[in-house]
Amino acid sequence: MRRIRAAAVGAVTLSLVLTAAACGGGSSGSEGSNEQPKTLTYWATNQGANLEVDKKVLQPELDKFEKQTGIKVKLEVVPWSDLLNRILTATTSGQGPDVLNIGNTWSASLQATGALLPWDAKNFEAIGGKDRFVESALGSTGVQGQDPTAVPLYSMAYALYYNKKLFAEAGIAKPPATWDELVAAGKKLTAKGKNGIGAEGSNLSNNIHQVFVLGKQHGADFFTPDGKPDFTSDGAVAAVKQYVDLMAKHKIVAPGNAEYAQNQSLSDFAKDKTGMVLWQTASATFKSQGMNDDEWGVAPAPVQSGKPGTGTATNSMVAGINMAVFKNTKNIDGAKKFVKFMTSDDEQVILNKAYGSIPPVKTAQQDAAFNTPSLAVLRETLATSATALPQVPEESQFETVVGTAVKELFADAAAGRPVTTESVRAKLEKAQQQMPRK
Repeated sequence: MRRIRAAAVGAVTLSLVLTAAACGGGSSGSEGSNEQPKTLTYWATNQGANLEVDKKVLQPELDKFEKQTGIKVKLEVVPWSDLLNRILTATTSGQGPDVLNIGNTWSASLQATGALLPWDAKNFEAIGGKDRFVESALGSTGVQGQDPTAVPLYSMAYALYYNKKLFAEAGIAKPPATWDELVAAGKKLTAKGKNGIGAEGSNLSNNIHQVFVLGKQHGADFFTPDGKPDFTSDGAVAAVKQYVDLMAKHKIVAPGNAEYAQNQSLSDFAKDKTGMVLWQTASATFKSQGMNDDEWGVAPAPVQSGKPGTGTATNSMVAGINMAVFKNTKNIDGAKKFVKFMTSDDEQVILNKAYGSIPPVKTAQQDAAFNTPSLAVLRETLATSATALPQVPEESQFETVVGTAVKELFADAAAGRPVTTESVRAKLEKAQQQMPRK
């Protein structure tokens, strides 16, 4: 209940923020000042198995930056469950960090607040130029045709991770390539007393990532071409039902997964409780939980039929983390230097290697560390079959209201209540009614 309430607050807060921005309340102003040139505050996202892992990864790099520049960076790793609400509060109060990480799907929503520094040609030049970044990553930095208010930091894509030992014990010869094959493999695993596939049923963003991809496979976008919510189309309803049916109908997701929101499905996988999981760059988490690289395999995420590609063969959203700078920072020059440092070739290799993600910087991506078999699948997915979530100002609210609808449907499934096309459509109608009217 606490997370539902927090999500609802986020939706209301964002609505107020966007209203203010539309009236000109946050879109003007200077780039900030240099009143405090020796310090920066930085909100980092939780990329590792837990917050402590992130601190161990990041602090040595921040110390390196301080040694190079004399600027001390105060680090706070913010849990995903709190991050969006804290950012939205900061955009309205003006009491935020200098630099922060954001989920790339929030870029357009946060851009609309007017609180973040636009990365125009001059600002991109200050960090080495826009052309250093791969195109797919730049596609999730804000509304098309406008200067973005974020810079790519980590790139990711979804893939299907499978437990080799459990597959062998269940007599599954190869990873599934289609959803029908995935359900069949999941049933073989459950027949052996294991969970077929893991889910994070209470993680609103993860819910959105999964149903967005399934929506593309059913020919639905969740928004019309002019940016209006379209949550109740037949394709959107079919996508949500197909995902929840992994628990409700096929019984290959354990009922307890309805309450998962903190990467518990990855822990179950690493502990040989679950045979498959759909995830972004999970290798670092598996390693932190004692799982050797040769104990798991990775394959492209499933499609309805055929092979992954564009359109209805999309099998991942363009996942990733961006860096942004609050426009009211009191160390604007230092903030730009920090973004330049974090997106430098050397740091991109260090950080993305630590997290098992892919550098969005072209030259760093060529490092041998990113040519492993598992990362090759993710790179291919990003290049050929991943699609960015809608870059519309209401995207964050979409994650909240539709993500919550999926969470509630998982709760119904876990409790044994029927999940029908009608009940899915009703949840999505309610979600659409919660969106702001243009």
